[in-house]
Amino acid sequence: MLSKTCEYGIRATIFIALQSILGKRTSLKYISKEIDSPEAFTAKILQKLVKEKIIESIKGANGGFEISQPKLKSTKLSEIVYAIDGYDIRNRCMLGLPHCSPDNPCSVHNKYKPVRDELITLFTDTTIEEMALGIKDKSAILK
Repeated sequence: MLSKTCEYGIRATIFIALQSILGKRTSLKYISKEIDSPEAFTAKILQKLVKEKIIESIKGANGGFEISQPKLKSTKLSEIVYAIDGYDIRNRCMLGLPHCSPDNPCSVHNKYKPVRDELITLFTDTTIEEMALGIKDKSAILK
C-alpha cells in the first residue's frame, strides 16, 4: 500500500524522533545508515519532510535534523504518508486500476475497502512520538 519512498520516510522520521527524544540532532549520513537507505535517496526524502514541516533541518557545525517536542506529540503518521504518497492513498485501488470506485469496483474493492479504512485510522491515530518510544523501549525495531 505504501511506496518504498514512504516506508523510508517513516523510518527516517522515527529515527529522527528518537534522537530528538534523546536531546540530539542527527546527520543525513547517520540517518541513512540506521535505516538502511542510500544517502542520496534519503536526502531527497528528508528535503520533502522539511518542506512539509514534519522535521527541521538546522544548518551549521551543530546542525542536523530534529523534531521539536510539541511536534513529536502532535504529528501523526498520516502526515508523513500524505506528504510522500499523497492524499489519493485514501482511495487508491489495491490492484492499481485508475477507474475503480464504489460504482465501478475491481474484483477486490469491497473486501479491501474495510482494510484500507482501518489502515487510514491507524495512520491518523498514531503519533511520531509513539512510534519512536517503541524503538526507545525496545518493544519495536527500526531495521
